[in-house]
Amino acid sequence: RTPRLSRPVRRRTMLTTMTTMPSRTATASAHANARATRLSARRAPNGMGGSAIVAPRRATKATQTMTRRTTPTTITRALFNSSNDSQGKDNGATATRVSTDAVMIDPVVGAKRFSNYFWAGVVTAGSTGFLLTGASAYLHHNLVFFLDASEIKFFPQGLVMSFYGVAGALLSTYLWLTITWDVGAGYNEFNKDEGIMRIFRYGFPGKNRRINLVSDLADVQAVRVEISEGVNPRRVVYVRCKGKRDIPLTRIGQPLTLAEVESRAAELAKFLQVPIEGL
Repeated sequence: RTPRLSRPVRRRTMLTTMTTMPSRTATASAHANARATRLSARRAPNGMGGSAIVAPRRATKATQTMTRRTTPTTITRALFNSSNDSQGKDNGATATRVSTDAVMIDPVVGAKRFSNYFWAGVVTAGSTGFLLTGASAYLHHNLVFFLDASEIKFFPQGLVMSFYGVAGALLSTYLWLTITWDVGAGYNEFNKDEGIMRIFRYGFPGKNRRINLVSDLADVQAVRVEISEGVNPRRVVYVRCKGKRDIPLTRIGQPLTLAEVESRAAELAKFLQVPIEGL
């Protein structure tokens, strides 16, 4: 004869049974789904016949969301390592030109140009030669075999050469630091989605290391081009804003060609739908 259980024991047994049933049902359904998948794969060898396995819709939606988020605005923030800006890093980036119906990003080359590298190397070599010549005249001994300073007196020739060497060393140091900091590099961003114009430039270390000017696109009135020929030619593209001074967009120190200035001004004016002045 089976003994009768008390009421508390019977309640506990019923709760345990009800808790175990869903997990067993889920396990059985998972095994059934896996078995059906294997059977369908066996029935359709080499992709012929059978039923196709459809990917879940959630993965497709996630992929579409990631694609939508990869917009030119994201590219803008990655152009000059904006993620590293918060960490205080100033690592350079390879900037590329981006132009769509809603966003235009125009990178600006800074001090890392071939001409600056060339002149920095020339000044460094010249200042080193003057310093070695002045030191050889002072010590009465040739420090370098290909520089003969035996007939040069330290005063006044050696002293003057030492002065030139120190001045050249200071100038070369300034040039190499400017190249290292990539002063003047940045980008011009015109974003119709956000309705802003962003002018970003790198400066010298300090308070103005990152210059970030943001204005409304609605304030842009025209694109102005300034062209002056002569010994020091000047070809600059400006943006005229309401209530502000004209903002230069092109690089400084190495003027663009006339064709480049005209094409950039025309493309920007067409994008912003504003007139061009100065052509």
